[in-house]
Amino acid sequence: VAVAKNKPQVGGNVASMPNLVEKKARETQTKKQLHKPEEVPTCQESLHRQLSMVDVLQKIGISRHFASEIKSILDFTYSYWLQRDEIMLDVETCAMAFRILRMNGYNVSADGLSHISTDLSDTRSLLELYKASQVSTSDDELILDIIGYWSGHLLRQQLKSSEAQRTPLLREVEHVLDSPFYTMLDRLEHKRNIEQFDIIEHPILQLTWQTNQDLLALGVMDFNTSQSIYQQEYQHLESWVRESRLNRLPFARQKLAYFYLSAASTMFPPELSDARILWAKNGALTTVVDDFFDVGGSKDELENLTALVEMWEHQEETEYYSEQVEIVFSAIYSSVNELGSKASTVQGRDVTGHLVEIWQELLRNMMTEVEWRTGGYVPTLDEYIENAVVTFALGPIVLPALYFVGPKITESMVIDPEYSELFRLTSTCGRLLNDVQTYEREYKEGKLNSVSLLVLHNDGSLTIPEARRKLQKPIDTCRRDLLRLVLREDDAVPRPCKELFWNICKTCYFFYYQGDAFSCQEEKAGAVDAVIHDPLQLPMNLL
Repeated sequence: VAVAKNKPQVGGNVASMPNLVEKKARETQTKKQLHKPEEVPTCQESLHRQLSMVDVLQKIGISRHFASEIKSILDFTYSYWLQRDEIMLDVETCAMAFRILRMNGYNVSADGLSHISTDLSDTRSLLELYKASQVSTSDDELILDIIGYWSGHLLRQQLKSSEAQRTPLLREVEHVLDSPFYTMLDRLEHKRNIEQFDIIEHPILQLTWQTNQDLLALGVMDFNTSQSIYQQEYQHLESWVRESRLNRLPFARQKLAYFYLSAASTMFPPELSDARILWAKNGALTTVVDDFFDVGGSKDELENLTALVEMWEHQEETEYYSEQVEIVFSAIYSSVNELGSKASTVQGRDVTGHLVEIWQELLRNMMTEVEWRTGGYVPTLDEYIENAVVTFALGPIVLPALYFVGPKITESMVIDPEYSELFRLTSTCGRLLNDVQTYEREYKEGKLNSVSLLVLHNDGSLTIPEARRKLQKPIDTCRRDLLRLVLREDDAVPRPCKELFWNICKTCYFFYYQGDAFSCQEEKAGAVDAVIHDPLQLPMNLL
């Protein structure tokens, strides 16, 4: 991806970072504002103010620094929710509470929103209702579908009638309507929210000027610290591509920037460096391998590469069919061994074998698709999906990264049905999103996907547009089921690990929600710049 690294600056440059003493002082002051044990929220305004503050901390990417204070607020809020307290009769507070509680793992039913009624001209309440409707975790939550439909309709009507004056609030409405939360990458949103801090500030927060400055300064410090680390990691990855000779393969799409963007934007804390590096390297490698199997390699080369990966421990017994095979395999072999060694140290047990097995399964299933294509076999849709769950190639990206996010990954966890279901839902959602947007290109290349198979197996009674619309239902179902599984407590897979699957799902939506942005070299270059290269820019009134 061609990325502009020296764009002209607009507005005030806030790249300079206050010292650690100032950062600590601002954090302490913010914690006092978040929660004082002797001042339990006892009224609607107080609860709304604290929820709004939690929302702001999440929006600008610093909520992890206030985990205990936020949990205290959410525990209090949850107690009001369970009691059906009259505070929850306020539409905006109720909708915000539902969304934030659900996304933080609290068991809240959408039925809690069934009693609401609102002033149809109250933009903030409508916006909160619309955002609440998006956190659906089941196809059976019809109340959320209904709320989402009419609140979205009313908000769009407000936008149409207010085209002449785009207030900050209406610009926020436009953004939320155009970009559902599951289609956006966290760090990209954090930057946008920091730069437009006046939009996310809520009037009822009623915080002092100093508190707002503290929040903004903390967000700026956190983003700038992270961005300097991202730049160093990305330079390392660019050197790795050259050293691995992957840039010498004429058939291969170079997608390192996109994969590092997705890693840095979803696993953004500085301490997750190894997870970001692994994610980006394996993402770049899987793209090269996918292109090799699709267009770059002969059948002899593909069989040779597959055999090399199968005989991982016995390399002396095989030979490279071509220089292309040697480059691709050497890159896989060295990266898996290097990252496997690091992961084994972190986990306290040898996990390199598991990483090898993930690559072996990927290449086997890719060979199955090659055999289907060369033999003229048309699989059933179920056969295709079962194989494509693996060939969508998320395995080498997300599964090894689990070893670096903190919790210990036991052997029993890796074979647990929940682990497999998380992977299946994520890969199925991503595969179908990709198929809907890439049908035309793949059809020209002679490849079958779920769109063409739906048409073929319905004897032509289904048109291409109808097939695409029909696939939207399973896409939505997979996303909702995945979110429910991620948010569910007391399961085999720890929450930080489950969130990785949700992050990759959001990444798939980011690239395939409104087209095939992944295949376009420049489509998301601006997003790459925003997260990795471009410094924060704030209007002078926010400096």
